[in-house]
Amino acid sequence: MSKRTQSSAMAIFLVFALFIQHFSAVQSIGVNYGTVADNLPPPAQVVQFIKDKTFIDRVKIFDVNPDIIRAFANTGILLTVTVPNGEIPNLTNIRYARRWVNEHIKPFYPQTKINYIAVGNEVLHWGPQNLIDNLVAAMRTLHQALVKNGITDVKVTTPHSLGILESAKPPSLAKFRPGWDVGVLAPMLQFLRETKSPFMVNPYPYFGFDPKEIDFDLFRPNRGYYDRFSKRSYTNQFDLLLDAVFMSMKRLGYADVDIVAAETGWPSQGETFEPQCTPANAAAYNGGLVKKYNSGSGTPLMPHRKIETYIFALFNENQKPGSLAERSWGLFRPDFTPVYDVGIMRGGQSSQPVPVPAAPALQGKKWCVPKAGATDAALQSNIDYVCSQGLDCSPIQAEGACFNPNNVRSHAAFVMNSWYQSKGKADYNCDFSQTGFLTSTNPSYGTCQYTS
Repeated sequence: MSKRTQSSAMAIFLVFALFIQHFSAVQSIGVNYGTVADNLPPPAQVVQFIKDKTFIDRVKIFDVNPDIIRAFANTGILLTVTVPNGEIPNLTNIRYARRWVNEHIKPFYPQTKINYIAVGNEVLHWGPQNLIDNLVAAMRTLHQALVKNGITDVKVTTPHSLGILESAKPPSLAKFRPGWDVGVLAPMLQFLRETKSPFMVNPYPYFGFDPKEIDFDLFRPNRGYYDRFSKRSYTNQFDLLLDAVFMSMKRLGYADVDIVAAETGWPSQGETFEPQCTPANAAAYNGGLVKKYNSGSGTPLMPHRKIETYIFALFNENQKPGSLAERSWGLFRPDFTPVYDVGIMRGGQSSQPVPVPAAPALQGKKWCVPKAGATDAALQSNIDYVCSQGLDCSPIQAEGACFNPNNVRSHAAFVMNSWYQSKGKADYNCDFSQTGFLTSTNPSYGTCQYTS
């Protein structure tokens, strides 16, 4: 082959590779998977739906639910897990942090691709001061605990509401609130820089809703906003908010730290005093968000930077307190039918609901595990009952193979399955007063092997 032919072949290969890279990224997006509901499908079904039916390639959850973390194993989907706010002071102790990692991360790693651990959620916004004072120290100590356990590719961060900003308009003059800027955010950004972790923010144009700027909020054609100081023009509120965060970081000297939009969305239904909450508006916002993310266009101050983005939320959550809007953020209903079209369904998606079987018949091996909505009290009752009936519960006792993760849900999963298997595998022996369900996904992990 001549050098010219080799050169031409290489050029064709590079063009093809770029095409494949671009094509593979089309329509991908992140989503927040909340579980404040009593009617959601089991995690195994949720994960199968995400993997098979959607272009969602990363998911963020608000706890360390082992059933959910386990369900994402071997799917290739990236998962962000969240440390409860109340754990923050404890995590400043390295021994406690290492125990936390051993219980909540190590049993599932690396089969589940955990890419971020969020230490708390909007801690600066909600407080109390004790949590704020310990936040950065907890992040550093948790990172150390991961490294000591040989886990070096899981990043530690924390999401912030935009209450951390003193103002957002114009974005070129934005800055963090005094006190938080130097006292908390500068050392946090230094840690994020050192560990190559992102700065997570929750930009919600919805919460600053102005009827006069509805098209600007919803990615619809509008007259735009001109920042006369930066001489940049904005066509949507999402870009404006992200640039306000970027400039605030830049003022502290941390413009190089990546930004992740950890939560953003628009509710599809609301009370009579919330007329902005409609399926059409939610579809316009989230659909515009998906298109923007996949364009890789960045923002006026961060051109061509693809901001990792997570829509809130995967499901409508019927147990959330507050107005109807609080229970109507979902892209999908609990039966997996789409609330509206945002272009993330494989094979296309119409604006009409597309039914998906909620509970397909399982073939082959089956395991009995708790439902996502089962309470700890109900699951503890299941443990007490099964263990009182002469079944071997030693694996969930201290030093047992299934003792870790040391929590009620994990222990209940093991004993509920043992009961189901020992009773002849009749489906009704996994009912447990409607707190159990059957899955074809083997819940075994590490040295903890579930019978089948």
